[in-house]
Amino acid sequence: MTDHAIQLQSVTRRYGTGSGLVTALDHVSLAFPAGTFTAVMGPSGSGKSTLLQCAAGLDRPTGGSVRIGGTELTELSERKLTLLRRERIGFVFQAFNLLPSLTAEQNVALPLRLAGRRPKKARVREVLRQVGLGERAGHRPSELSGGQQQRVALARALITRPEVLFGDEPTGALDSRTGREVLSLLRGMVDADGRTVVMVTHDPVAASYADRVVFLVDGRVHGELAGASADAIATRMTGLEAVPC
Repeated sequence: MTDHAIQLQSVTRRYGTGSGLVTALDHVSLAFPAGTFTAVMGPSGSGKSTLLQCAAGLDRPTGGSVRIGGTELTELSERKLTLLRRERIGFVFQAFNLLPSLTAEQNVALPLRLAGRRPKKARVREVLRQVGLGERAGHRPSELSGGQQQRVALARALITRPEVLFGDEPTGALDSRTGREVLSLLRGMVDADGRTVVMVTHDPVAASYADRVVFLVDGRVHGELAGASADAIATRMTGLEAVPC
């Protein structure tokens, strides 16, 4: 087993052509050790979400290498890439993306059904209990608070026992108290279960839950902080936003 859950080597992602060419990632090399929590931050347009999408196999880089465990993503066919995402990766986004007509239990089971697998009720209930919603299995999204809906989304991401959990602003739509509850759940998954979490965020408080914070500016890595407080992270971000283009 590799020590790194994810490795990016000289990853570049460009969009458009000619005068409209935009370089979202510019030869980014990063390693995410297994069993750690990493936050990715940077000014607007710095390439944070593109980095997450390339690392998770949602977008193909223009150049470079992306590996999850021992698997090189850039060499996979679309079908194999879809299977890898389905079986080895979990996603949590700012928008909960729950189906309103389904109960919490049915939403959590959905990834397994889409994969042609019959979800075991005990497993579905287990992950709902893990996120503190064991008593809400029969409730639809409209009957749940925003924080509870995000917990359902988290349980849905965990149902396949993914190697890596990616979050794109997972607490962005939540109030501060509810956001802290979700962040504590993510932190606990790293500490208790040895899961690897990579989260894009603009919030220094959210980033302070991570083991390290990686900063991007104009598609390039611009340093990192380990074990930093929210104040230290905010100070670094203020400095980055003043970096001339």
